[in-house]
Amino acid sequence: MLQSALINVMVKAARRAGRSLKRDLGEIENLQVSLKGPANFVSLADKRAEQMLYDDLIKARPGYGFLGEEGGTREGTDKSNTWIVDPLDGTTNFLHGIPQFAISIALQREDTIVAGVIYNPANDELYTSERGKGAFLNDTRLRVAGRKQLSECVIACGLPHIGRGDHELSRREMTEMQNRVAGLRRFGAASLDLAFVAAGRLDGYWERNLQPWDIAAGLLMVREAGGVVSGIEGGDTAMATGHVVCGNETIQRELVKILKPLG
Repeated sequence: MLQSALINVMVKAARRAGRSLKRDLGEIENLQVSLKGPANFVSLADKRAEQMLYDDLIKARPGYGFLGEEGGTREGTDKSNTWIVDPLDGTTNFLHGIPQFAISIALQREDTIVAGVIYNPANDELYTSERGKGAFLNDTRLRVAGRKQLSECVIACGLPHIGRGDHELSRREMTEMQNRVAGLRRFGAASLDLAFVAAGRLDGYWERNLQPWDIAAGLLMVREAGGVVSGIEGGDTAMATGHVVCGNETIQRELVKILKPLG
């Protein structure tokens, strides 16, 4: 697959930061004996990966803005273009040595996401998408699953962390959904949940209270694979609200129908 110069820049940055995270993952087991050690180590790994991404992306595209999970917003001279980056999505998984985590990079031009890369260095799965050009896993073009009946579908969701989000609402949503689907999954990395929907591995996904860096690349990925992404209420509000529902056109509509009345 011939990649554009823009995607090449993003992939190169993701792979370099990914090598660093993979080395760090190898150290995690050695630190599990200490309660404080692993969490501090992961925080440093997160920050180090973000700095590497910042250095590589800004070197390749000087003047672009940068929004990162760790460092917040760094203004650029080019107000039209902003990198939106999560250096380690799935931090809790990483902390426990679970190989379900990713680097997520998106480029927002004006108010539109135009390119996205999601990379899991643990298994070397690289998802790429560019607006109008499709979505790919390594060199394979992606297409969302075609199932139309919820009863045949495997759906992923998120769960609020301790002290964050509405746990009672989450329980109501899961109970309602469990009665209607073939299976419910919670993997712990929003970017990969979205990538899995794009790849047809998951039939749908919903989660509330996400941040732009969690979802920017993944939203484009799902859309470029032929899927539909919305907020809980069904409109194009996922980036603004952090509430996401996605799947093929039929499944996304069915999920909204279930979730919207619950709150």
